[in-house]
Amino acid sequence: MKKTNWRIPLYKVSNDSSEIKAISKVIKRGMDWAIGPEVEKFENALAKYIGARYCVSFNSGTSAGHAALLSYNLKNNDQVLVPSFSFIATANWPLMVNAITKFVDIEEINYGMNPKNIEESISKKTKIIMPTHYAGLPCKIDEIRRISKKNKITLIEDAAESIGSKINKQKVGTFGEVAIFSFAGNKILTSGEGGAVVTDSKEKFEKLKLIRSHGRKTIKNYFSNIQTPQYVELGYNWRMSSITAALCLSQLNKIEKLINLRRQNAKYYQKKLAKIEGIKIHTEPKGYKHVYQLFSIQLPSKRIRDGLSRFLAKKGIMSKVFFEPIHLTKHFSNYKIKQKKLKVTETVSERILSLPMYPELTKEEINEITGSISEFLEKL
Repeated sequence: MKKTNWRIPLYKVSNDSSEIKAISKVIKRGMDWAIGPEVEKFENALAKYIGARYCVSFNSGTSAGHAALLSYNLKNNDQVLVPSFSFIATANWPLMVNAITKFVDIEEINYGMNPKNIEESISKKTKIIMPTHYAGLPCKIDEIRRISKKNKITLIEDAAESIGSKINKQKVGTFGEVAIFSFAGNKILTSGEGGAVVTDSKEKFEKLKLIRSHGRKTIKNYFSNIQTPQYVELGYNWRMSSITAALCLSQLNKIEKLINLRRQNAKYYQKKLAKIEGIKIHTEPKGYKHVYQLFSIQLPSKRIRDGLSRFLAKKGIMSKVFFEPIHLTKHFSNYKIKQKKLKVTETVSERILSLPMYPELTKEEINEITGSISEFLEKL
């Protein structure tokens, strides 16, 4: 489809004068744009918010995940269990460290990896279980954690879409040994690009810092310090910039407000959509807090889903499929991985559609979106 000037886009970045003030401060000081104090301040603030001991920031969620997998020194035949219903980086991370990606089907409530399917997929080669918290709703991470502990398999959370979500009072990012977050343009907390790994492990914290910055032992004020650094292992240049960290700090300071606005919009969506037959709404089970990075619905079929998306597009309303099954992509077909049919993944992927969701979305806009959905379905 050709580029459209969306009247109601899928997302908008929520920002105010605090972001401008934060990055202006970094720019005007004329130095330390790369390794300035904002980076450590953000890491400390994010760790505190999540409830973890340590945080290491990165220049993207993808590099954060890559670093997390590298820190485990996996071998060629080691397997990592992941969902196919996720962003492709989730499935690429094992391949980036020469491990094997093994896909597990999802369940139909939270759209996270099905604990029963995880147990059936575990083998002697399984070293890591890495579930995704889809769209802002925690997966059945309590059950998955019990499975990982019982089988003595490492648990890593892909929390890229779900910062601030929780089960009862425990936030995502604190169930596994490490957790990966993304601050890409459409995320709840965004700096355009950026990522982080949180952990309670001092050993992992130190390892991740080496991976992130050329295998170099940390020294204070690197660009204004005459001390010769020590390079102790292979590393990469995956550091978050000071400007990015300043943006992240500004966003983090108001994250609960942003989440509450999303939840209010989701509640209004649900009220309007409840009157329309043929739609399944992705809602939160009891005890779960959904932060609605995405607001997704299911339609009765792929044909109806695709037709609705085109109908909304003609009205200048954007919608998008999150996600197509990764195991069916051309990229993964090249690996010739033996794969059972992922029935729920494939069914949900054929019917899912994400609607516009952002803090500044108005009731009038939601009325127009839901009214258009009703109009389309009534014509069928």
